[in-house]
Amino acid sequence: MSDLQFTHLDPAGHARMVDVAPKEPTHRRAVARCKVMMKPETTAAIANREVKKGDVLSVARVAAIQAAKRTSDMVPLCHPLLISSVSINFELGDDHVAIEAHVECVERTGVEMEALHACSVAALTVYDMCKSADRSMTITELALWEKTGGRSGTYRRDDARAETVT
Repeated sequence: MSDLQFTHLDPAGHARMVDVAPKEPTHRRAVARCKVMMKPETTAAIANREVKKGDVLSVARVAAIQAAKRTSDMVPLCHPLLISSVSINFELGDDHVAIEAHVECVERTGVEMEALHACSVAALTVYDMCKSADRSMTITELALWEKTGGRSGTYRRDDARAETVT
């Protein structure tokens, strides 16, 4: 048996929202990343702003910011947070769009889910806007890369494939 403790389960094993009231608010930050794999001609169309639905990356950025702010509406046991900052960065590769979401707040609980949600909604928006040209796209590698703040301190993903998206 493992030492894992699932904080969203009560002693009877029922789902519960964790009580964060006793915690002190601290500055929290999280970074998530993912990729949308696609045909090179799809990446070129995005770069050249030739996608018929519009500017793919601008729309995906706004969708990601909205997603970060509305995470608790979609993930049932997440606390609603007053997000202080969201930034979304894209990097176009030959056959992919790399997405990185940075989310910050001063709260009693972290923003990991907000960063992951923002990143995934940005990826879904890229897919939606490009699907008429490339239905073979795949959303991959969604992961938390960093989190700071709170009782558990700093976490940084240790991955040899780590790349910084600028």
